[in-house]
Amino acid sequence: GINAEYGEFPMASEQSVILVTGGSGLVGKAIEISVQKDPNPNEKWIFLKSSDGDLRSYEQTKKIFEKYHPTHVIHLAAKVGGLFNNMKHKTEFFVDNMDMNKNVLQLSKEFKLKKVVSCLSTCIFPDKTSYPITEEMLHNGPPHPSNEGYAYAKRMIDVLNRCYREEYGCHFTSVVPTNIFGPFDNYNIEDGHVIPALIHKLYNARKNNTDFTVWGSGKPLRQFIYSLDLARLFIWVLRHYEESEPIILSVGEEQEISIKDVAYYISDALQFPRDRVKFDTTKADGQYKKTVSNQKLKKYLPDFQFTPIEKAIKESVQWFEDNYEVARK
Repeated sequence: GINAEYGEFPMASEQSVILVTGGSGLVGKAIEISVQKDPNPNEKWIFLKSSDGDLRSYEQTKKIFEKYHPTHVIHLAAKVGGLFNNMKHKTEFFVDNMDMNKNVLQLSKEFKLKKVVSCLSTCIFPDKTSYPITEEMLHNGPPHPSNEGYAYAKRMIDVLNRCYREEYGCHFTSVVPTNIFGPFDNYNIEDGHVIPALIHKLYNARKNNTDFTVWGSGKPLRQFIYSLDLARLFIWVLRHYEESEPIILSVGEEQEISIKDVAYYISDALQFPRDRVKFDTTKADGQYKKTVSNQKLKKYLPDFQFTPIEKAIKESVQWFEDNYEVARK
């Protein structure tokens, strides 16, 4: 289990209260599943949903801190959206995320929290870059213009982490996951990420007994991380990672996978024949690869076992089928 794997908190004699913002999302749910599987009597976990309060408001955020008196925060809450949404509402993506991050970190300082782990994203790295991407490259150039509102707000978490640490000795840090997928994902066909959107589309194709067409050649490569693997890593970071500099949480470069293989694994999981999966090469492919390096993670956890992607996709498909009525779609 997690506790055996990563040890308990160094200060396990006293009760730790861990507040997870964005606790009802993909990553929050995965952390909740991991914690339930392996509970630690010295830890009390609180998973916030958006109805618990608006983190854009300092007053409402303060009420949450007063109610729970957390010792630790995992900050996952963010305003997120697909490409189109990001391009259309850059101001809101910037302002809403800045407000949330500023309030959570400011109150964590005021309430003298022991540690805060915030979540960044690989899409906030410079648009023009060399590969593989490493943690040090975060501020080396502007992000892609399409999501600059979101990206700059997220980058400021890293800046604030450093400032709070230097000025006040706060233990604030951040993690950078690659493309996450798993149970409780957003399976919306227009606004979902590639794996959940493909699962939903293929599910429909099977239901309607039609061929399934993937846009593009299927050749681009991506690194994906299963939400349940990411959850285990988040818990390790919370307990043991002492740097304030970000750490990339990803499978290695050798586990990059083509969109074509992803589509085939999904069709296998849905028992949909591979020869009915077509690729529309008249549609653009997007970036061929966006490789990140997980060397820093490997240095800390050389033996960490990632769930094989085929198995993880199978479990995600199974979850979608079992929870079709309630899934976000």
